Amino acid sequence: MTRLTGSALRVTIFIGENDVWHHKPLYSEIVHRAHKAGLAGASVFRGVEGFGASSLIHTSRLLSLSEDLPVAIVIVDTEDRVRDFLPQLDELVGEGLVILDECEVIRYVGREKKA
Repeated sequence: MTRLTGSALRVTIFIGENDVWHHKPLYSEIVHRAHKAGLAGASVFRGVEGFGASSLIHTSRLLSLSEDLPVAIVIVDTEDRVRDFLPQLDELVGEGLVILDECEVIRYVGREKKA
C-alpha cells in the first residue's frame, strides 16, 4: 500500500464531461493512467455549472440542461510522482485547464484487504 503523509502536490484537471480519448471518456482515461502510474489516488468530480476559456456556460439547471458539464479530476501524490505524470496530461488534455497546488497530507488510509 502506498504511504503518503506530509508535503505533497495536488494536480487538478478541469475538462468537459463529453471530452473523449479514443472513444472513451477522457476523465476515465486520466484516472486509469494515474492508477497504472502508481499514483496515490485520483477522484473525478462532476460540476453543476461552469465555464472555461471558451466562455460558454454549461449548467445542469433544467431549463438549460447541458450535456457537457464541467468535470474536475484531482490527483494527490509526492511532487516527484505528480511531475513525472504531467507529460501524460500534456498528451491527453487538448482543451481544459491543469493546475498544481502544494498541499499537506494529514491522513491517507485505505481499506483493509479481506483474507
